[in-house]
Parts: sequence; structure tokens; C-alpha cells
Amino acid sequence: MLLSIQDLKVAFRMGKQNGAMQRTLAVKGVSFDVPENSTVALVGESGSGKSVTAMSVLNLLPSNAERSGSILFQGRDLLQASLRDLQAIRGRDIACVFQDPMSSLNPVFDVATQIREPLMKHMGMSRRQALVRAEELLNEVGIPEPKRRLRAYPHEMSGGQQQRVMIAVALACSPKLLIADEPTTALDVTIQRQVMELMARLKESHKMSLLFISHDLGVVGEISDQVVVMRHGQVRENAPVAQIFNDPQDAYTKALLACRPSLTENPARLMVIDDHIAGRAAGNDAKVKDDSAPVIMEVTGLQKSFWLKDGLFGKREFKAVKGVNFKLRKGHTLGVVGESGSGKTTMGLTLLRLHEPTGGQVLFEGKDLLKMSGADWQQMRRRIQVVFQNPYASLNPRFTIGQTLREPMEIHGIGTSTADREARAVALLKKVGLDESAMAKYPHEFSGGQRQRIAIARCLTLQPEVLVLDEAVSALDVSVQAQVLNLLKDLQDEFGLSYIFISHDLAVVKFISDEVLVMQNGDVVEQAPTREIIQAPREDYTRRLLGAVPRGYQGPGARPA
Repeated sequence: MLLSIQDLKVAFRMGKQNGAMQRTLAVKGVSFDVPENSTVALVGESGSGKSVTAMSVLNLLPSNAERSGSILFQGRDLLQASLRDLQAIRGRDIACVFQDPMSSLNPVFDVATQIREPLMKHMGMSRRQALVRAEELLNEVGIPEPKRRLRAYPHEMSGGQQQRVMIAVALACSPKLLIADEPTTALDVTIQRQVMELMARLKESHKMSLLFISHDLGVVGEISDQVVVMRHGQVRENAPVAQIFNDPQDAYTKALLACRPSLTENPARLMVIDDHIAGRAAGNDAKVKDDSAPVIMEVTGLQKSFWLKDGLFGKREFKAVKGVNFKLRKGHTLGVVGESGSGKTTMGLTLLRLHEPTGGQVLFEGKDLLKMSGADWQQMRRRIQVVFQNPYASLNPRFTIGQTLREPMEIHGIGTSTADREARAVALLKKVGLDESAMAKYPHEFSGGQRQRIAIARCLTLQPEVLVLDEAVSALDVSVQAQVLNLLKDLQDEFGLSYIFISHDLAVVKFISDEVLVMQNGDVVEQAPTREIIQAPREDYTRRLLGAVPRGYQGPGARPA
């Protein structure tokens, strides 16, 4: 057995209270094995303890963590290993790939320096030998023009390329175990597919084992041999991947599987964990929207260009959005999909004039938003709001939730008094599933899903008619994602809101959208009702996006290779 974790407990010291040290138990007696040349997946919601369990292997935990039990790597207990011994193992025998490559790669060093470091430290290679091996590794992980890319810095590469560089760094010393912590979560579906296939291929060629951490059972089903399902720091189920998908035994595992949006089913609401465990039904098919509803926004020939430096004095035009046209009806949702770099986010931000447009027309109730200025535009801004991808960055950490919700009302003169605004804020918090106690708290006291609910409540303070949702659920785990998607549908039904829903996840877009606009390289390549896009896509690019969506375990012949 390559790795055997037995009765692992991890507690965090939280400081003294009344003279006694307070501890929070994050991992509560976890046990599982990782055999040689196999892939074991740790699955669970945020806060389940899966990442803490994996990071315990090399003790990559904060200094206030306390571990007990045993972690046997090739028969040696890593809990008893000294820091010097662990440093010899890190990167050489056990390597890690993390979720966000930009926070893992050093921004001031080029790619060559970062791949050379473990080769020189652990393998004793000279600088020249390490440089040759670094080029080979970049080629192995599929980076085009590897020799030229060695001189690049992380910020000069796309997200998918950064993740490939991280994998190259991790594989530099041919480790026996690779720990991959949510390595595909932030990537669009086609890049996610490429990274999954790359990791599966490298696992076979390097004869190594993979400990794969994810909240996405669709991804897990395609890459793993064994699945360990965790909740609240405990293992709820541990079984081969085929059993987890075809015959799950634990109610929580069944609930996780039921929460995933599907490309084939069309429920009115998504199941959430508590629904499934309580035995509540998902609901009937989604209702069909009224195609004769009034058009609230009409976009014609929308364009956005950026001017990039070219040579010493020159500059060149980069066309990010190349003439987008669509109509958005009241109470309807337009889904916008495409890979990273397709122009979908730029298009959404240009609608809001967070990027000034290069050309085109955006008619809102017959008035061109792009030509408005001063008080007219300020008044219109309250009617069109945006929810961003990252709820951790979009809320002011120095404001209480009460201040966050009152501020836009004060700016736009909504409400007759502070008490009135306070009452409106509390009512909106209740609408998004939070109670009055949240008003005095700060953003860091809430989970990611709760923060996204607060961001939605903040938008609703201005009583908008259109919401632009830019990857608003992509950072959330599957059960919280289901809750937020259900909330968005409820709010749309109650207030008649219109959504422009930007996402790379076609299964999510199918659930919430009435019409889909597919973008590639700034162009709209296909536009049709959602059912038509999913069942009979006309363009090869759309078919490729659909083919890249993880579908879970489909049998041994359907695994990435």
C-alpha cells in the first residue's frame, strides 16, 4: 500500500477562553488507503474536511493545527517525521497541485526558474541539465513552443497553461503520489477536460498514484478508481467509483449525486442535500416562459476593442467583442456560454459600461444606454445590476452586512429613513435565506454560498429589472450551487427579473436559461432556445463544449486516457 491514513484527527487551536484552550475538530477519525498506481478521490462539500485531510499528509497546515492517528507512506509514519525529513519528501516523493495556479506560482520568477528549483534541489541536477529537463516537462504537459515558454512569467499565460505549468513542477521529480486539490474547478469545460485527460495520461506513464480532491462528482466519476465521500470531517462512504455512481449506500452520497444539474433532465427546481435526505421530491418539469413577453433590452452590434502595445512605440487593436446581437425579454434568462477568452465576460461588463463600448447599441426601454451620461445614466444603473463570480472579492471586508445593504439605498435615495432602509435590508436577507442576525456581521464570518446570497441581496436593494450574473455560481460547491440557482429562479418568478447568465457550465445554463448565446473569440457562433442548443446544436464548437461536460461514471471504457 502506497499511502494508508488511519484514524486521522485534525484539530485547530482557536485561542483561550476563560483560561482554557478552545479547539475545533475539523477531521474526526478518517481512514482510507491509496494503493500504488491508482486514483482515489476525496469528495464533499466545502467544510467537509477533504482538503485538511489531504494537506495533513505533508503537514501543509497552519501552525495552530494538531494531528493525531497515523499517515503511513510506504510504511513510514509521516506524523512522526521531522521537518527535515518532510522537506526531503515534499516535491520528490509526494507533490501537490492546487486549485489556483496564480497563488501557487511565484509571479516574479519565470517558468524555467520554477521548474528548475525542485530538479536542482532534489535531483542534484546542474542548472543546464535542469533547463533541458524543464523544456521536456513543458512539452510533456502539452505547452506549445516549450522552449519559448520557459522564459514566460505566470501572468503571461492563460489559466489552463498556468495549471499545466503547476503540473510540470509537480511531476519534475517523478513523485510516487500526486495530491491534486480542486485542480480543475476554476477552468472552463474544455480546458478542464484537457487537464483531466492530461493527469490521467501522466498517471499511467509515470506509474504514480493520484489523490484527487473535488466537490464535482461529474469530474470524479471520470477520473477515479475509488471514491471517499466526506461530510463534517467524517467518511460517509468509501467504495469503488462504479458502486458510488450505480449503487450508492449512504443517503448523503445519494444527495450529492442528486444535486448536480443534468443535461438530460429538466426539473423546475434542483434537489438540495436536505431535500434528498428528508425524502422531498425535486418537483415537476420547468414551466415554459411566455415568448410574447415584452423585450426589456435589445442589443445590436455591440463591440469592444482593447489597444495592446506592439513593439516600442506601436499598438494594435484586439477585438474582444465583435458585434453581438440579442433581445432579452422580461422575466426571461439569456445564458451566455463559451471558453475562457471567448468574450462573454467582456460583453457583460460592456453592457454595464464597466468597459466603455467601441460600437453598437444597447436599447433599454427604447433608450440607448451607451449614449447616456450624468444623472440619466446614474438613474439607469440602479435598474441593471451585476453579481460577480467571486463573493470573497465583491463584498467590502470593512463593512458589516447591514452597511453593505444600506449603502446603495442611501446613494440612490431609496427608503425614507435609516430605519426604513434597515427594514428593507432585513426583508431582503430573509428573501435570500439569511436572518436578521447577519446584519451586524462581516463578510469573513460567512461561507462562500452565504456571501453570494448577500451579493444578490445587495443587488435587489435597488429594485433592478435586469441582473447580469457573471459566473455567479461557478466557485460554489454542488449543493450550495443548487441552493443559489433555486433562489435565482424564485426571485425571477416573484419580481419578474430578467437575467443575463454568463457561465462556462452548460449543465447550469440549461437549468436556468430560456435561450443560449454561444460565443467564441468575440463572435456569437450560435444562438437558439436552450432545448434546441442542448438537443440539436448546429455548430461544431457548441458540440465540442457539450462533449466536454463531465458526466460522471459512464463505465470503464469511457474514462479519460
